[in-house]
Order: sequence, then structure tokens, then C-alpha cells
Amino acid sequence: MRRPSTRRSFTLRALIPAILVAIGWPAQANDSAAELAIGGLQFVRTNDVAMESEDLHIGLDRVSVRYEFTNTTAKPVTLTVAFPLPDIDLSEAENIALPSNDPVNFVDFETKVDGSPVPLTIDQRAVIGNKDVSALLRQLKLPLLPVGSREIRVADLPAATRTRLVDDGLLMPAGMSDNGRQQYAPGWVTRTSAVRQQVFPPARKVVVEHQYRPSVGSSPDTILRSSLRQSSALSQEVERYRKEFCVTDAFLAELDKRAGSSQANAAKLQERRISYVLKTGANWAGPIRSFRLTIDPGGSDRLVSFCSGRLKASGAGSPLEYTASNFKPDADLKILVVGRF
Repeated sequence: MRRPSTRRSFTLRALIPAILVAIGWPAQANDSAAELAIGGLQFVRTNDVAMESEDLHIGLDRVSVRYEFTNTTAKPVTLTVAFPLPDIDLSEAENIALPSNDPVNFVDFETKVDGSPVPLTIDQRAVIGNKDVSALLRQLKLPLLPVGSREIRVADLPAATRTRLVDDGLLMPAGMSDNGRQQYAPGWVTRTSAVRQQVFPPARKVVVEHQYRPSVGSSPDTILRSSLRQSSALSQEVERYRKEFCVTDAFLAELDKRAGSSQANAAKLQERRISYVLKTGANWAGPIRSFRLTIDPGGSDRLVSFCSGRLKASGAGSPLEYTASNFKPDADLKILVVGRF
């Protein structure tokens, strides 16, 4: 199953702080972290099972989804269910917002079927290009996803191990130390997915629920403040924001009212960004008959912008709620939250 690419996002996030510092954004802009695009459960495409409803709740600390499925045939239908986690490119790991230090289930994913927890088989591999290097890392007793307490201290590796990893392209040059010694960082991509088989009995509703901690991108300021978005150095990035998050003039007007026009971020506004892969909800026998999206920014004073498409707001206030009938998602969600955190 195809997983969302993250390399372009990381590259942009790595460049932005340098640009912002150059035009006067505070040095703590380097605290920015890129969000990972994560979504819901993925099933093989089928005409035998209909999604009656999907209730999606997106918060900064938790994403939860409740699905109701119905087998439209007279026989049991068995489908492969997968929850693919985003690829982690370790050469850019410092820019990634990982919500958990678990080296396998790094989003603390849980799932239930008809109210009961169910196990999933988790498959994790390390690759460089098209080459699977998992066996070599296991042979050398190195973690496939070196995060948290499992982070690899390259300087502490035996010289023979370090040389082999460098020769095989698993360690990449990462600048020089203060004493002039070459430093290295892991250069492989870690791929993780959780898979199970789900049986849908004939003519019966099956409720599937899952939740996880999202990867939330963050910045200690926002380039949408008037003093920053008017900079020619940020014009392309500001335009990308307006397009990807459907930022309106009304949103910017309210932001300007709160932030003022000074160069300094006196209002202490920050950004949070969440990406959610929604298009996999189009794999069913017909559209999703009832869809509801709830966005909880964590406070009624925070501004939210995203491309709602065919979704209709079902009320004002916070959390924000949107609904649609006979919904066939054709785009993923990119949500921007601006406020004090």
C-alpha cells in the first residue's frame, strides 16, 4: 500500500528557519518540527462492504475514528486491514515530530472491533532505496528505528561496525565535531505498518474504532503574521500556506487583530499543523453515507484553517464540526492552528 511521502515537507521545514532568522524572526524558530501525514485504517478496494458512517475526531493530542461497516452480500467477506505509519527518513529525523519514543508503534496506535481490543501484526523494515537492510541492522544488534532510549551513539560503535555501516551507506556524513572529527547519522528509511484480517459477516454491522497520537508540526511563531508574510523572502511559503490550508482574508484579518503589525511576536502566537490522509475512505461500495469531522484546537481562542471542500459546518464555536452525506473524499486534510500554546 502506498504511504505518504514526507521528504519534501522535511526539506522545506529545514529551510524555513534559516530564512526566518535572516529576516529577523527570533532564533528559536529552529525549534520548528515537521508533521507527518497519518491517516486511518486502509482496506483493499471492495464492492462488497459499504461504509455506513465515519466519525473522525482530530485533536492536537489524539486522533480517533469510529467506522460502521455493512457487508452488502450474503456471504462473509474477509479483507486485509492495514494501518500504515509514515516512512521515517532518519537522515532528516531531527526535523520530525514523533509523538512517542516507542521504536515500533511510535504513534501509540490502538484499535477495537465491536468494542473489543484487537491485535495487529506489526511489520517494520529498514530500506535504502529499494534495498532492504533490516537483516544487516538486526545482525549488528541495531534498532530499525533508533529513537528515544534506542538512539544510536555512533561514536560508541565498534570501529568495524561503524566502517561497515558507512561502506554500505547506512551511516551518512553529518558534519564535523568541535575537534574536527567526521560525524555520522543514520541514513536509512524505516517503514512500519500494522496489518490484520477482518471478517465482515453478511448483513450485519461491524464497528471499528481506532485512535493514536498525531504527529503535530510546530513553530514558535507563524509566518502569517503581517510583518512576516509581507517579506519577499517568504512569499512562496506564504502562498503555499494559503493554498494548502485554504487561508482566507478573514482569517488573516483576525490574526492581524491579535498579533498587531510589529516585527516582534508580542502576542506570542505559535503554529500547530496536522496532516490526515483521508482519501483512503473512498475504497468502499459507494460513498460514505454519513461523515462527520470534529476538529478540536484545544481552546476556543485559537484560529483554525483548512480546506473543507464539500464538508458543511454544523455549528459555530469550538470544537468545530463538519458533516457530509454520501461523501467520497478526494483530498487529504491539512489543518493549521494558530494561537497561544
